[in-house]
Amino acid sequence: MDELFGGRVDVPAMLERVRRVAQALGLPVGERARTFNTRRVQELGLWAEDEGRGAAFRDVAFRAYFAEGRNLADREVLRDLAETAGLDSAEALRVLGSSRYAPARERAWAEAWRRRVRAVPTHFLGRAVAEGFHPPDELAAWVRRFLPACDP
Repeated sequence: MDELFGGRVDVPAMLERVRRVAQALGLPVGERARTFNTRRVQELGLWAEDEGRGAAFRDVAFRAYFAEGRNLADREVLRDLAETAGLDSAEALRVLGSSRYAPARERAWAEAWRRRVRAVPTHFLGRAVAEGFHPPDELAAWVRRFLPACDP
């Protein structure tokens, strides 16, 4: 990840923050030395939403990526995640092969680019922006601080 971020990000500090917040939330988190292209998993997540299994899919994808370090660009990993989330694994592969959710994914990426998103998650409240993982109490304080600045 140091190579990917080219010295622009303090990777150990970022990973420690993710680990601390995940532990505070009771979320599983493991040691991650690599990052993977997530465009395919985003497409599958859009499909899972349409199938009413979005929350289940997000949960298994989170665990696979952040706790187990699995490659979310790998079709077989994605097929397994879909099945674990209660989705049809054969249909998941068809969805990935069809790219039918690619336009929606690209619109989301274009919006993120337009808004200059640099971290996941990024929260917007009016013009205020909170980047990265934050414990719930910090995020709630941020919302209270900027809520009056939001348009009605």
